[in-house]
Amino acid sequence: MSTFVLMAGGTGGHLFPAMALAQELRRRGHLIHLMTDHRASNYGDQFPARETHIIPSATPSVRNPIRFATASATLLWGVVVAGGKLRAINPDAVIGFGGYPVFPPFLAARLARIPGILHEQNAVLGRANRALARYASKIALSFPKTKYSEAFTDKAVLTGNPVRDRVRAIADTPYPSLADDEPLRMVVTGGSQGARVFADLMPPAIALLPEAIRHRLRLAQQCRPEDLDRVAEAYRQAKVNVELQPFFTDLPERMAGSHLVVARSGASTIAELTVLGRPAILVPLPGALDADQKNNALLMDDAKAGWIVEQATISPPSLANRLASLFGDPATLQAAAAAAKSLGQPRAVEILADLAEAAGRGKTT
Repeated sequence: MSTFVLMAGGTGGHLFPAMALAQELRRRGHLIHLMTDHRASNYGDQFPARETHIIPSATPSVRNPIRFATASATLLWGVVVAGGKLRAINPDAVIGFGGYPVFPPFLAARLARIPGILHEQNAVLGRANRALARYASKIALSFPKTKYSEAFTDKAVLTGNPVRDRVRAIADTPYPSLADDEPLRMVVTGGSQGARVFADLMPPAIALLPEAIRHRLRLAQQCRPEDLDRVAEAYRQAKVNVELQPFFTDLPERMAGSHLVVARSGASTIAELTVLGRPAILVPLPGALDADQKNNALLMDDAKAGWIVEQATISPPSLANRLASLFGDPATLQAAAAAAKSLGQPRAVEILADLAEAAGRGKTT
Protein backbone atom coordinates (compact mmCIF):
# COMPACT_ATOMS: atom_id res chain seq x y z
CA MET A 1 0.00 0.00 0.00
CA SER A 2 1.23 3.47 -0.92
CA THR A 3 0.17 6.87 0.31
CA PHE A 4 -0.72 9.61 -2.17
CA VAL A 5 -1.56 13.26 -1.63
CA LEU A 6 -3.85 14.69 -4.28
CA MET A 7 -3.82 18.48 -4.69
CA ALA A 8 -6.54 20.48 -6.42
CA GLY A 9 -8.16 23.88 -6.60
CA GLY A 10 -11.53 23.90 -4.89
CA THR A 11 -13.73 23.95 -8.00
CA GLY A 12 -15.49 21.04 -9.65
CA GLY A 13 -13.27 21.26 -12.72
CA HIS A 14 -10.24 20.47 -10.59
CA LEU A 15 -11.84 18.33 -7.90
CA PHE A 16 -13.86 15.93 -10.10
CA PRO A 17 -10.85 14.39 -11.92
CA ALA A 18 -8.98 14.30 -8.61
CA MET A 19 -11.98 12.51 -7.09
CA ALA A 20 -11.96 9.99 -9.93
CA LEU A 21 -8.28 9.24 -9.32
CA ALA A 22 -8.85 8.95 -5.58
CA GLN A 23 -11.60 6.39 -6.18
CA GLU A 24 -9.34 4.32 -8.46
CA LEU A 25 -6.33 4.46 -6.14
CA ARG A 26 -8.46 3.43 -3.18
CA ARG A 27 -9.73 0.44 -5.18
CA ARG A 28 -6.10 -0.52 -5.58
CA GLY A 29 -5.61 -0.43 -1.82
CA HIS A 30 -3.81 2.91 -1.46
CA LEU A 31 -4.24 5.63 1.14
CA ILE A 32 -5.38 9.07 -0.07
CA HIS A 33 -5.09 12.58 1.38
CA LEU A 34 -6.40 15.76 -0.27
CA MET A 35 -4.86 19.23 -0.14
CA THR A 36 -7.11 22.02 -1.41
CA ASP A 37 -8.65 25.36 -0.46
CA HIS A 38 -11.79 26.30 1.46
CA ARG A 39 -14.03 26.12 -1.64
CA ALA A 40 -13.90 22.33 -1.52
CA SER A 41 -16.45 22.48 1.29
CA ASN A 42 -19.07 23.20 -1.41
CA TYR A 43 -18.77 19.53 -2.40
CA GLY A 44 -19.39 18.24 1.11
CA ASP A 45 -17.71 15.01 2.15
CA GLN A 46 -17.88 13.35 -1.26
CA PHE A 47 -14.12 13.22 -1.74
CA PRO A 48 -12.79 9.75 -0.76
CA ALA A 49 -9.78 10.90 1.28
CA ARG A 50 -8.68 9.87 4.75
CA GLU A 51 -8.24 13.56 5.53
CA THR A 52 -8.72 16.87 3.71
CA HIS A 53 -6.13 19.55 4.44
CA ILE A 54 -6.96 23.20 3.73
CA ILE A 55 -3.81 24.99 2.59
CA PRO A 56 -3.43 28.81 2.49
CA SER A 57 -3.40 30.01 -1.11
CA ALA A 58 -4.11 33.05 -3.25
CA THR A 59 -4.10 34.11 -6.89
CA PRO A 60 -1.41 36.73 -7.59
CA SER A 61 -2.26 39.74 -9.75
CA VAL A 62 0.62 41.46 -11.52
CA ARG A 63 -1.59 44.46 -12.23
CA ASN A 64 -1.95 45.32 -8.56
CA PRO A 65 1.39 45.46 -6.68
CA ILE A 66 -0.25 45.39 -3.24
CA ARG A 67 -2.41 42.38 -4.10
CA PHE A 68 0.58 40.68 -5.70
CA ALA A 69 2.68 41.15 -2.53
CA THR A 70 -0.16 39.96 -0.29
CA ALA A 71 -0.84 36.91 -2.47
CA SER A 72 2.85 36.06 -2.64
CA ALA A 73 3.09 36.15 1.16
CA THR A 74 0.04 33.90 1.43
CA LEU A 75 1.50 31.42 -1.05
CA LEU A 76 4.80 31.32 0.85
CA TRP A 77 2.95 30.68 4.09
CA GLY A 78 1.04 27.94 2.29
CA VAL A 79 4.36 26.28 1.37
CA VAL A 80 5.32 26.27 5.06
CA VAL A 81 1.95 24.86 6.17
CA ALA A 82 1.92 22.22 3.43
CA GLY A 83 5.50 21.23 4.19
CA GLY A 84 4.59 20.44 7.78
CA LYS A 85 1.60 18.37 6.74
CA LEU A 86 3.60 16.48 4.11
CA ARG A 87 6.24 15.57 6.70
CA ALA A 88 3.48 14.12 8.90
CA ILE A 89 1.79 12.23 6.03
CA ASN A 90 5.04 11.06 4.37
CA PRO A 91 3.46 10.32 0.96
CA ASP A 92 5.07 8.21 -1.75
CA ALA A 93 4.01 10.72 -4.42
CA VAL A 94 1.77 13.73 -4.98
CA ILE A 95 -0.54 14.51 -7.90
CA GLY A 96 -1.63 18.08 -8.64
CA PHE A 97 -4.74 18.98 -10.64
CA GLY A 98 -4.21 22.67 -11.26
CA GLY A 99 -5.29 25.97 -9.79
CA TYR A 100 -3.19 28.19 -7.54
CA PRO A 101 -4.19 26.20 -4.40
CA VAL A 102 -1.90 23.48 -5.82
CA PHE A 103 1.10 25.81 -5.93
CA PRO A 104 2.09 25.79 -2.21
CA PRO A 105 1.75 22.04 -1.53
CA PHE A 106 3.30 20.97 -4.85
CA LEU A 107 6.28 23.26 -4.29
CA ALA A 108 6.58 21.97 -0.73
CA ALA A 109 6.62 18.42 -2.09
CA ARG A 110 9.38 19.37 -4.49
CA LEU A 111 11.44 20.85 -1.63
CA ALA A 112 10.90 17.60 0.27
CA ARG A 113 12.02 15.60 -2.80
CA ILE A 114 8.68 13.83 -3.09
CA PRO A 115 7.86 12.75 -6.68
CA GLY A 116 5.08 14.82 -8.21
CA ILE A 117 2.78 14.56 -11.23
CA LEU A 118 0.76 17.44 -12.66
CA HIS A 119 -2.51 16.77 -14.46
CA GLU A 120 -3.91 19.34 -16.91
CA GLN A 121 -7.62 19.03 -17.65
CA ASN A 122 -7.87 21.72 -20.32
CA ALA A 123 -6.55 22.10 -23.86
CA VAL A 124 -4.43 24.97 -22.50
CA LEU A 125 -1.78 24.41 -19.83
CA GLY A 126 -3.00 26.52 -16.90
CA ARG A 127 -0.91 29.27 -15.34
CA ALA A 128 -0.29 27.46 -12.07
CA ASN A 129 0.65 24.27 -13.91
CA ARG A 130 2.96 26.24 -16.20
CA ALA A 131 4.74 27.69 -13.17
CA LEU A 132 5.09 24.25 -11.58
CA ALA A 133 5.82 22.17 -14.68
CA ARG A 134 9.61 22.35 -14.28
CA TYR A 135 9.27 20.66 -10.89
CA ALA A 136 7.03 17.81 -12.04
CA SER A 137 8.23 14.29 -12.76
CA LYS A 138 5.48 13.87 -15.35
CA ILE A 139 2.77 16.07 -16.85
CA ALA A 140 -0.45 14.22 -17.66
CA LEU A 141 -2.43 15.79 -20.51
CA SER A 142 -6.10 15.43 -21.38
CA PHE A 143 -5.86 16.66 -24.98
CA PRO A 144 -3.45 15.52 -27.72
CA LYS A 145 -2.80 19.18 -28.51
CA THR A 146 -2.34 21.23 -25.34
CA LYS A 147 -1.29 24.84 -25.74
CA TYR A 148 1.89 25.86 -23.84
CA SER A 149 2.89 22.23 -23.19
CA GLU A 150 5.39 22.19 -26.07
CA ALA A 151 8.31 23.04 -23.77
CA PHE A 152 7.67 19.93 -21.68
CA THR A 153 7.28 17.20 -24.31
CA ASP A 154 10.00 15.14 -22.63
CA LYS A 155 7.82 14.62 -19.57
CA ALA A 156 4.32 14.88 -21.09
CA VAL A 157 2.02 11.82 -21.16
CA LEU A 158 -1.44 11.71 -22.76
CA THR A 159 -3.78 10.18 -20.17
CA GLY A 160 -7.10 11.86 -20.84
CA ASN A 161 -9.24 13.53 -18.20
CA PRO A 162 -10.60 11.11 -15.56
CA VAL A 163 -14.35 11.03 -15.00
CA ARG A 164 -16.08 9.98 -11.83
CA ASP A 165 -17.22 6.41 -11.18
CA ARG A 166 -20.89 7.34 -11.63
CA VAL A 167 -20.12 8.59 -15.15
CA ARG A 168 -18.18 5.47 -16.12
CA ALA A 169 -20.98 3.30 -14.71
CA ILE A 170 -23.45 4.68 -17.28
CA ALA A 171 -21.02 5.14 -20.17
CA ASP A 172 -22.71 2.41 -22.22
CA THR A 173 -26.19 3.94 -22.01
CA PRO A 174 -27.54 3.89 -25.59
CA TYR A 175 -28.40 7.16 -27.28
CA PRO A 176 -32.16 7.67 -26.74
CA SER A 177 -34.65 7.05 -29.52
CA LEU A 178 -35.62 10.02 -31.70
CA ALA A 179 -38.85 8.48 -32.98
CA ASP A 180 -41.61 10.97 -33.73
CA ASP A 181 -43.71 9.81 -30.76
CA GLU A 182 -40.83 9.99 -28.26
CA PRO A 183 -39.98 12.99 -26.04
CA LEU A 184 -37.03 15.23 -26.94
CA ARG A 185 -34.81 15.46 -23.87
CA MET A 186 -32.43 18.36 -23.35
CA VAL A 187 -30.17 19.33 -20.45
CA VAL A 188 -28.92 22.88 -19.88
CA THR A 189 -26.05 23.33 -17.44
CA GLY A 190 -22.94 25.42 -16.98
CA GLY A 191 -21.97 26.57 -13.49
CA SER A 192 -23.12 29.85 -11.93
CA GLN A 193 -22.08 32.07 -14.83
CA GLY A 194 -23.47 29.65 -17.38
CA ALA A 195 -26.71 29.41 -15.40
CA ARG A 196 -27.04 33.20 -15.54
CA VAL A 197 -26.71 33.56 -19.31
CA PHE A 198 -28.80 30.48 -20.01
CA ALA A 199 -31.56 31.81 -17.74
CA ASP A 200 -31.70 34.87 -19.98
CA LEU A 201 -31.34 33.07 -23.32
CA MET A 202 -33.11 29.75 -23.10
CA PRO A 203 -36.73 30.66 -22.21
CA PRO A 204 -37.23 33.12 -25.10
CA ALA A 205 -35.39 30.77 -27.47
CA ILE A 206 -37.57 27.81 -26.46
CA ALA A 207 -40.68 29.98 -26.85
CA LEU A 208 -39.74 30.56 -30.50
CA LEU A 209 -39.57 26.84 -31.31
CA PRO A 210 -42.35 25.29 -33.40
CA GLU A 211 -45.20 24.02 -31.26
CA ALA A 212 -44.59 20.42 -32.33
CA ILE A 213 -41.06 20.56 -30.85
CA ARG A 214 -42.12 22.40 -27.69
CA HIS A 215 -44.83 19.82 -27.09
CA ARG A 216 -42.29 16.97 -27.20
CA LEU A 217 -39.54 18.78 -25.28
CA ARG A 218 -38.53 17.61 -21.79
CA LEU A 219 -36.09 20.15 -20.43
CA ALA A 220 -33.88 20.04 -17.35
CA GLN A 221 -32.09 23.33 -16.69
CA GLN A 222 -29.69 24.49 -14.03
CA CYS A 223 -30.85 27.85 -12.73
CA ARG A 224 -29.64 30.20 -10.02
CA PRO A 225 -32.03 30.41 -7.03
CA GLU A 226 -32.71 34.12 -7.65
CA ASP A 227 -33.75 33.33 -11.25
CA LEU A 228 -36.00 30.36 -10.58
CA ASP A 229 -39.33 32.17 -10.38
CA ARG A 230 -38.95 34.30 -13.52
CA VAL A 231 -37.55 31.41 -15.58
CA ALA A 232 -40.31 29.06 -14.41
CA GLU A 233 -42.95 31.64 -15.35
CA ALA A 234 -41.42 32.12 -18.80
CA TYR A 235 -41.52 28.40 -19.47
CA ARG A 236 -45.06 28.15 -18.10
CA GLN A 237 -46.22 30.74 -20.62
CA ALA A 238 -44.41 28.85 -23.39
CA LYS A 239 -46.14 25.64 -22.24
CA VAL A 240 -42.88 23.73 -21.88
CA ASN A 241 -42.30 20.70 -19.65
CA VAL A 242 -39.30 21.82 -17.60
CA GLU A 243 -37.50 20.94 -14.39
CA LEU A 244 -35.42 23.73 -12.84
CA GLN A 245 -32.87 23.26 -10.07
CA PRO A 246 -29.90 25.27 -8.82
CA PHE A 247 -27.83 22.07 -8.88
CA PHE A 248 -28.59 18.61 -10.24
CA THR A 249 -26.97 15.93 -8.08
CA ASP A 250 -27.79 13.38 -10.78
CA LEU A 251 -26.45 15.43 -13.69
CA PRO A 252 -24.48 12.55 -15.30
CA GLU A 253 -27.60 10.40 -15.43
CA ARG A 254 -29.63 13.26 -16.90
CA MET A 255 -26.97 13.87 -19.55
CA ALA A 256 -26.93 10.18 -20.43
CA GLY A 257 -30.69 10.28 -20.92
CA SER A 258 -30.63 13.40 -23.09
CA HIS A 259 -30.61 13.93 -26.85
CA LEU A 260 -28.78 17.25 -26.60
CA VAL A 261 -26.87 19.19 -23.95
CA VAL A 262 -26.40 22.96 -23.82
CA ALA A 263 -23.45 23.84 -21.62
CA ARG A 264 -20.26 25.70 -20.94
CA SER A 265 -17.18 23.88 -22.18
CA GLY A 266 -15.22 23.27 -19.03
CA ALA A 267 -12.82 20.34 -19.13
CA SER A 268 -14.92 18.03 -16.96
CA THR A 269 -18.03 18.76 -19.03
CA ILE A 270 -16.17 17.85 -22.24
CA ALA A 271 -14.77 14.68 -20.64
CA GLU A 272 -18.20 13.55 -19.45
CA LEU A 273 -19.95 14.38 -22.72
CA THR A 274 -17.44 12.34 -24.71
CA VAL A 275 -17.43 9.35 -22.35
CA LEU A 276 -21.24 9.34 -22.43
CA GLY A 277 -21.38 10.11 -26.15
CA ARG A 278 -23.78 13.03 -26.11
CA PRO A 279 -23.80 15.95 -28.57
CA ALA A 280 -23.77 19.49 -27.22
CA ILE A 281 -24.15 23.14 -28.06
CA LEU A 282 -21.16 24.65 -26.29
CA VAL A 283 -20.98 28.27 -25.12
CA PRO A 284 -17.41 28.91 -23.91
CA LEU A 285 -16.98 31.22 -20.94
CA PRO A 286 -16.02 34.58 -22.47
CA GLY A 287 -13.13 36.72 -21.29
CA ALA A 288 -10.81 33.95 -20.14
CA LEU A 289 -7.19 35.02 -20.56
CA ASP A 290 -6.13 31.78 -22.23
CA ALA A 291 -9.49 30.96 -23.88
CA ASP A 292 -9.28 27.51 -22.31
CA GLN A 293 -12.98 26.72 -22.69
CA LYS A 294 -12.99 27.64 -26.37
CA ASN A 295 -9.95 25.44 -26.95
CA ASN A 296 -11.73 22.62 -25.12
CA ALA A 297 -14.84 23.05 -27.23
CA LEU A 298 -12.85 22.92 -30.46
CA LEU A 299 -12.22 19.21 -29.83
CA MET A 300 -15.93 18.47 -30.21
CA ASP A 301 -16.59 21.09 -32.87
CA ASP A 302 -13.79 19.82 -35.11
CA ALA A 303 -15.07 16.25 -34.77
CA LYS A 304 -18.67 17.32 -35.54
CA ALA A 305 -19.64 16.08 -32.08
CA GLY A 306 -20.84 19.51 -30.95
CA TRP A 307 -21.30 23.09 -32.01
CA ILE A 308 -19.50 26.15 -30.60
CA VAL A 309 -21.69 29.21 -30.11
CA GLU A 310 -19.99 32.40 -28.92
CA GLN A 311 -21.82 34.16 -26.10
CA ALA A 312 -21.19 37.56 -27.69
CA THR A 313 -23.11 36.62 -30.83
CA ILE A 314 -25.81 34.31 -29.54
CA SER A 315 -29.43 35.50 -29.39
CA PRO A 316 -32.77 33.80 -28.69
CA PRO A 317 -33.73 33.71 -32.40
CA SER A 318 -30.36 32.28 -33.48
CA LEU A 319 -30.44 29.70 -30.70
CA ALA A 320 -34.02 28.76 -31.55
CA ASN A 321 -33.04 28.27 -35.19
CA ARG A 322 -30.14 26.01 -34.19
CA LEU A 323 -32.32 23.93 -31.85
CA ALA A 324 -35.11 23.59 -34.42
CA SER A 325 -32.60 22.54 -37.08
CA LEU A 326 -31.03 19.89 -34.85
CA PHE A 327 -34.28 18.45 -33.47
CA GLY A 328 -35.62 18.35 -37.01
CA ASP A 329 -32.64 16.31 -38.19
CA PRO A 330 -32.32 13.12 -36.12
CA ALA A 331 -29.53 11.79 -38.34
CA THR A 332 -27.29 14.76 -37.49
CA LEU A 333 -27.87 14.34 -33.76
CA GLN A 334 -27.20 10.60 -33.95
CA ALA A 335 -24.01 11.14 -35.95
CA ALA A 336 -22.85 13.79 -33.47
CA ALA A 337 -23.51 11.42 -30.57
CA ALA A 338 -21.39 8.74 -32.24
CA ALA A 339 -18.64 11.27 -32.92
CA ALA A 340 -18.68 12.40 -29.28
CA LYS A 341 -18.45 8.79 -28.14
CA SER A 342 -15.43 8.21 -30.37
CA LEU A 343 -13.60 11.00 -28.50
CA GLY A 344 -14.28 9.57 -25.04
CA GLN A 345 -11.45 8.30 -22.86
CA PRO A 346 -13.13 6.11 -20.23
CA ARG A 347 -9.79 4.51 -19.20
CA ALA A 348 -8.15 7.85 -18.39
CA VAL A 349 -8.35 7.25 -14.66
CA GLU A 350 -6.66 3.85 -14.96
CA ILE A 351 -3.82 5.29 -17.05
CA LEU A 352 -3.32 8.12 -14.57
CA ALA A 353 -3.41 5.72 -11.63
CA ASP A 354 -0.70 3.60 -13.30
CA LEU A 355 1.38 6.76 -13.66
CA ALA A 356 0.84 7.64 -10.00
CA GLU A 357 1.87 4.18 -8.85
CA ALA A 358 5.02 4.35 -10.98
CA ALA A 359 5.86 7.72 -9.42
CA GLY A 360 5.32 6.26 -5.97
CA ARG A 361 7.83 3.56 -6.77
CA GLY A 362 10.33 6.18 -7.90
CA LYS A 363 10.15 5.28 -11.59
CA THR A 364 9.50 8.81 -12.85
CA THR A 365 12.09 10.74 -10.83
